[in-house]
Amino acid sequence: MASYKMGIDIGATKTHIGIVKDAQVIQEIKYPTRALAPQEAIIEDLIAQMNIFAEFGFESVGIGVPGLVDDETGIVYDLTNIPSWQEVPLKKRLEEHFKIPVRVTNDANMFALGEKTYGAGKNYKNLVGITLGSGFGAGLIVDHKMYSGILSSAGEMADIPYLDKTIEDYCSGKFFKQQHGLEGIKVSRLAVAGDEKAKQIFHEFGMHVGASIRIIMNILSPEAIFLGGSVTTSYSFFEQGILEKLNDYPFERVRKKVHIAPSKIPNISILGAAALVDAAY
Repeated sequence: MASYKMGIDIGATKTHIGIVKDAQVIQEIKYPTRALAPQEAIIEDLIAQMNIFAEFGFESVGIGVPGLVDDETGIVYDLTNIPSWQEVPLKKRLEEHFKIPVRVTNDANMFALGEKTYGAGKNYKNLVGITLGSGFGAGLIVDHKMYSGILSSAGEMADIPYLDKTIEDYCSGKFFKQQHGLEGIKVSRLAVAGDEKAKQIFHEFGMHVGASIRIIMNILSPEAIFLGGSVTTSYSFFEQGILEKLNDYPFERVRKKVHIAPSKIPNISILGAAALVDAAY
């Protein structure tokens, strides 16, 4: 009989917890993250919410956080959007409380691992998972294993200089507000309604995402690149922008071999988190 596992995605605005069995999230909860609260208060909030699922007898916990993590010790470092979390022994704290294995990693790694374990990434040896949301993240799978680098920082492309700012400024939800004075969700609704200006904004966004993909192709040359995150729900509006930016990629034979697609699996990051304890890396 399959066991129950818990996957957790800790974000600056909300925390998402799910119970996973047989590759499905069978029950979940989302609650606001008190990002400005003291370190221990945030941990106590997390434990209280995890206890809601005690009836399932979950046997392991995987957690993704938006920042640096020591993969061995599970210590979380320097979370920009959760200021009190500068050095948090999260793995130790939760293992002492629940008496089960806990593993912690960067949140972008959860997405890549989820796609590799449960999604279309199963068929690829090397892949990159890009998350396009309030920020920009990338998780790496190399030789069928998650590659996280020093303090789970591999794939941290957000701060790479790009045009007058950074990759994250042009390839995340920040783009819509900074460049066009609109929230991404507003642009999405307008595009769905047929607004041509909104569609052009998304095409422009796709061109920038395409530029980030070119960087990934040059450095890592993966077989597949999967896109996730909240902005990816509008993928149909910026797909052509990506392809246009890649049309003149200098190595045409390489470009034709790289599979680029949005993730099609609901709750893929929670699934990836739940797979952490058993994952090889």
